[in-house]
Amino acid sequence: MPNVRTIETIPDPGRTMEGLRDTGYSFETAVADLVDNSIAAGAENIDIQVRLDFRGKISLSIADDGTGMDQDGLEQAMKYGSPTRSDPASLGKYGLGLKTASTAFCRCLSVISRASAEAPPLMATWDLDHVISKSQWLLLVSEEPDEEALEHLEEVATKHSGTVVFWRKVDRLLRAYQDPAGAPAKRALEKHRGRLKDHIASTYQRFLDTADDRAHNINISLNGDHINAWDPFQRGFSELVAEETRSVDVQNGQANFTVRAFILPRRDELETDQAKEAKLSSEKQGIYIYRENRLIHPASWLSMFQKEPHGTLLRVEFSFDHLLDEAFNLDIKKSQIILDQALWDFLKDQFLPAPRREANRRYREGNQKKISDDTKSAHDASNRSIASKEAQIGGAKISVKDPKTGEVTITNQHGEVPFKLRIKSADKPEQICIRPADNLDDGLLFGPALIDMHKAVEINTRHPYYHKVYVPNLKRSVTVQGMDSLLWALCAAELNATSSPVTSAAFEDMRFEVSRILRKLVESLPEPDLEDDTDAQ
Repeated sequence: MPNVRTIETIPDPGRTMEGLRDTGYSFETAVADLVDNSIAAGAENIDIQVRLDFRGKISLSIADDGTGMDQDGLEQAMKYGSPTRSDPASLGKYGLGLKTASTAFCRCLSVISRASAEAPPLMATWDLDHVISKSQWLLLVSEEPDEEALEHLEEVATKHSGTVVFWRKVDRLLRAYQDPAGAPAKRALEKHRGRLKDHIASTYQRFLDTADDRAHNINISLNGDHINAWDPFQRGFSELVAEETRSVDVQNGQANFTVRAFILPRRDELETDQAKEAKLSSEKQGIYIYRENRLIHPASWLSMFQKEPHGTLLRVEFSFDHLLDEAFNLDIKKSQIILDQALWDFLKDQFLPAPRREANRRYREGNQKKISDDTKSAHDASNRSIASKEAQIGGAKISVKDPKTGEVTITNQHGEVPFKLRIKSADKPEQICIRPADNLDDGLLFGPALIDMHKAVEINTRHPYYHKVYVPNLKRSVTVQGMDSLLWALCAAELNATSSPVTSAAFEDMRFEVSRILRKLVESLPEPDLEDDTDAQ
């Protein structure tokens, strides 16, 4: 191109570094990016310290016993857009994570490292305030490391090479508290530590689990406490219902990925400790994506399906190595992923339908059993309340002609009218006005009955209205009593108003139509999540 000249433009350092603070890291993903660097350096032991001192100053320190760095290596690591790693399988990917993950939460990042047990430790620091004041990309290098960080390095890598990443001026982790060192700030920081522990336990599960030979084993601790692996698939008691390994054409040949579908037992099939470890909830269902044995995207259906309770038992593992990187659009945090369209279609249309149907079937099977158990006492208050007012309310008198066929005679204001009722004995002494039933003819929601000669209503526990409206409220006595009273009153009114077989048939048609309309109206209501143990965690 004629008359074209090139001009080197150097970004303003302060504005660039401040802008890169807003790349969207959560605290957990930021720390995980730093742990990735330790693993890439071959570390066997990694210790994370998150502290709040008496002045309310937060510091974070991550020490490892990896290969460490010499002066040139340290300077390269601290460069924004550091050189590509020689190992393409490395967990570090873009050469930005160390800096952007750290400065997302702190204004001063130091890295202290030594390349061998005999080598002196070296320190390099990015201080955002210093960079802004000088308006230059000034990396501070020192042979006199911070004493606190050096002490941490000595604890973890006593006689070895190693590295410490050290955060100071942490200004974006906690909100401003009136007392930065007070109890509210301590509780907030403890919540962050808890979430971080859970994140590491699942993200590096294959590295932490000594029984898993897919990745080399490492030890990770948080504030001195060892972090145990958490397996989302609970292979000890889940069932592998589908598995497939496929090849994909990539630029330099072919790459493989493996996808496995696991169905976990229902809570009622698990021991208490197993149920706690499984963390059964709607939020934990979905596809877990692993790159080079590191979890990079947890528990999502990738816009294929909504997370609904009947999918709670299904968890899917999708594993690939670095050769498949081009099929994904990984963000800088390695926490957001967009599947190639062909892979997305394969998962949604070919692999997942059968496991989803089976998980759905098992969930609903257990759901109905749990509903049946819960309904045994849910209507007791309604029975007591209605029974205490039944005589006061009055209404039609009923005499039984044939208990086997349900033929009765109703005596009301219209005279004596033949009628057919479901005649039952109480399942338990109090259950004389409201009786939950496993099913009713024609899928009706409710119908009049006679229980131990008391006017009663049977309510179909398999009707969608019961499932979606009653079930979430079974432990709310007042709500259940309100709904029970309405249905009992409709049945009592039907007995009072029936004047002939023709009107009797009309009332039955009305119940059928009401049941049909309610079935449609609740279609869009959410499924009650009976497996969700979020409150128990």
